[in-house]
Amino acid sequence: MNDVLNWILDAVSAVDPVVRTVLAGVGMLLETSVLIGLVVPGDTIVIVASTAVEGPVEYIALVLAVILGALAGESIGFYLGRRFGPWIRRSWLGRRIGEKHWAAAERYLARRGGIAVFLSRYLPVLHSIIPLTVGMSTMRYRTFLTWTVPACVLWTLAYVSVGTAAAEGYRSVSDQLHFAGYLFVGAIAAFGVVVVVVKRWLKRREARFIEREFPPE
Repeated sequence: MNDVLNWILDAVSAVDPVVRTVLAGVGMLLETSVLIGLVVPGDTIVIVASTAVEGPVEYIALVLAVILGALAGESIGFYLGRRFGPWIRRSWLGRRIGEKHWAAAERYLARRGGIAVFLSRYLPVLHSIIPLTVGMSTMRYRTFLTWTVPACVLWTLAYVSVGTAAAEGYRSVSDQLHFAGYLFVGAIAAFGVVVVVVKRWLKRREARFIEREFPPE
């Protein structure tokens, strides 16, 4: 396990830090805009990129890149919703999402307002269509940012910190412990379990506002 993990981490670390950071930011932009987030695994991209972080400068740079990428993507979604929202909703892609999902997102936003924007960052499906839905609503862009910025910051700090800490911990003990690779995988898996549990708890908690239109993962 250690040999395989070393090869993977070395391959990620071999990528130029600037390129790696930019790719993570672009990945988050795609994950949060124009519904591409339904197929682009932003969380995986950020975790992988964070395993190669070396020092506070790279950590801060990655955090900023991911936050800016997420905000750029959500801003694009907002403005596309404001200019082309109804057309996107009627398009082939909009129909693939399903009218019931669009209607549920509208109801959720109408009932929860800014809280819906904040929590949608942590809810499946919603995090990709809420920016468009907000753009089609009467909510101002400044209000949208007020709620989505802290959500993006918290999400980014959690994922980058876990990936960085797990990789640093593994590297510090990999020479002494032959099962260090399993500890690394276990740490990432434990974080994944926590994420799933929190998402499901939020889903149940917000179900009365969403009307259970989004099936649990």
